[in-house]
Amino acid sequence: MACLEVCANSYASALAAQNGGAKRAEFCDNLAEGGTTPSYGQLALAKKNLHIEIWPIIRPRGGDFLYSDTEFELMKEDIKICNSLNCEGVVIGILKADGTIDKERCAELIELARPMDVAFHRAFDMSNDMDQALEDLIELGIKRVLTSGGASSALLGAEKLSQLVKKANGRITIMPGAGINENNIQQLIDQTGATEFHASAKEFIESKMKFRNNESKMGSIDDEYRYELTSEIKVKVLVDRINKVK
Repeated sequence: MACLEVCANSYASALAAQNGGAKRAEFCDNLAEGGTTPSYGQLALAKKNLHIEIWPIIRPRGGDFLYSDTEFELMKEDIKICNSLNCEGVVIGILKADGTIDKERCAELIELARPMDVAFHRAFDMSNDMDQALEDLIELGIKRVLTSGGASSALLGAEKLSQLVKKANGRITIMPGAGINENNIQQLIDQTGATEFHASAKEFIESKMKFRNNESKMGSIDDEYRYELTSEIKVKVLVDRINKVK
């Protein structure tokens, strides 16, 4: 069945995803870094109040997907937390230094996650051979893989995405993501043959602060008096178009 997964950077975004008709929320923090593990509080509140599927990303930091022993231990502890909260699944991604899937570590996380399902994020796009990586993920029992086809956006990677859908042949779900919006979703549906799609559907929320100190900054973002949240309206538009897939 065709569906939309929303990359939700907060409880509010997950609620917007639910109200817009999305099937799942991939819960993550720090979207500017590609997503990192969200807080316990966000997940606990979501599982308490929402009925949408909650799939937290298990990623201890931004950057590459080659993790130290300590970072790997952190990932295991976060998976235990997600299991205790009865999340529907978790999203992982670990590579070896040569760009291959770290099957040993992934298998350990998959076993630890049971009975939760496990998906694989766009670390897949950073692998040295996507065709071999796909077979490795199928062997591991991964439920689905989020990918842009190795390109900077799903639209630019549409040809490769189509090839991956055919190669998967129902053994694993290929879920296009990266830059998907209401203006290109139909083209991606037509070109890739995919039935599940991933989007943040976000918009900027302007600050209600009346006093603003423009001389001081807390980080590297240009405008710190606004933030991003998923738009319920954008989700509804995407869901409507995806639901037309036969």
